Amino acid sequence: MTPSDRLSRAAAEGNVAELRRLLDGGSDPNGLNVYGRSAIQVMKLGNPKVAELLLERKANPNVPDPSTGSLPVHDAAREGFLDTLQVLISGGARLDLPNYYGRLPLDEAAENGQNRVVQFLARRQRDNA
Repeated sequence: MTPSDRLSRAAAEGNVAELRRLLDGGSDPNGLNVYGRSAIQVMKLGNPKVAELLLERKANPNVPDPSTGSLPVHDAAREGFLDTLQVLISGGARLDLPNYYGRLPLDEAAENGQNRVVQFLARRQRDNA
């Protein structure tokens, strides 16, 4: 297993201690696993601490998934993980980049009934207009 695979596994499992250990050991936060995805793309969305740590270590939140074009903000919005979404935005994630289906994070949240996320994103959109 490559260092990027180990890092992705720790992120997907939400294992912050292991993630920190691997990053402290020199693992690249933007390295790609065997499936061509980075740790921030496969992270456990329900654990905002994972996103915080990866972003602190300069993980890029704006690299699209190779098969869908979705960013981590699309995934967090679709699944209703508002805390993680807020961390990603604070870390530089863009909300104006569509996935390969032309959908924005707001679209993903709305289609999946994530009302708190829809309200948050709509308010951000209004405030930034």
